[in-house]
Amino acid sequence: MICDLCPRRCGAVRTEEAGHGFCRQPSLPVIARAALHHWEEPCISGSGGSGAVFFSGCVLRCVYCQNAPISRGGVGKTVTVERLGEIFRELAAQGAHNINLVSPTPFARAVREALEAPLPVPVVWNTGGYERVETLRTLEGKVQVWLPDLKYTDSALAKRYSGAEDYFPVARAAVEEMVRQTGACVLEDGLLKRGVLIRHLLLPGALENAKAVMDYVARTFRPREVLFSLMAQYTPQPGARGLLARTVTGAEYRAALAYMENVGITEGYTQDVGAARREFTPAFDLTGV
Repeated sequence: MICDLCPRRCGAVRTEEAGHGFCRQPSLPVIARAALHHWEEPCISGSGGSGAVFFSGCVLRCVYCQNAPISRGGVGKTVTVERLGEIFRELAAQGAHNINLVSPTPFARAVREALEAPLPVPVVWNTGGYERVETLRTLEGKVQVWLPDLKYTDSALAKRYSGAEDYFPVARAAVEEMVRQTGACVLEDGLLKRGVLIRHLLLPGALENAKAVMDYVARTFRPREVLFSLMAQYTPQPGARGLLARTVTGAEYRAALAYMENVGITEGYTQDVGAARREFTPAFDLTGV
């Protein structure tokens, strides 16, 4: 395949065995873990866990990524489309509330094929938000819950931290396409069955960026049309420098919470400062693959 799945549109030649271009992945899915996961927002994890499938490769280069072994480290095992469908059904049989596809963008075509057979639980597309609208449209009807990050409105910050200067216009269009597909959020027994949950990770020293993200969400979507998660779990990674070498302060997060309330975002989730736990980043040891 000549790849144009993500906004990079690098035109890489990707075969079933080898990948080139930005993500460096083959066309067949590469998976590092498939298991019940309990550390998403409550409406995703519920009491029984989310059926998380962690894909290798990423279309961003976030310098603070907590999943670096799979996002750019090459950890994972190549599976067939048929095996991917089996993994989905196995997770559902284990009691997963949903099938949670974590960073699946490089494998959108294979995922679409694997989803031809209906599943008994919703499918969640868990993404950094940097998506082509054209790719999302090919998934309409197959994804019930969209779980995008909305990392930046500041293009300089997006370029410095994620290598994507065009992040905001691209992510904004993607999120709006997601909402078009699902409509307003539908929750049953506390679980999100259909809709969009936008996440924003507050970064150290980036309070103004967080405020701008919340301004956009409050201005664009009606109350309860989307859910919003303001995360405080940023954890400095090895080699982090400057502001990224420290955690978010209590004062920064309290200011972000106050701003969230002031702009009228009331449907969503918050965290305690320092909420990151080891379990948030599971072992990428091919469990369930």
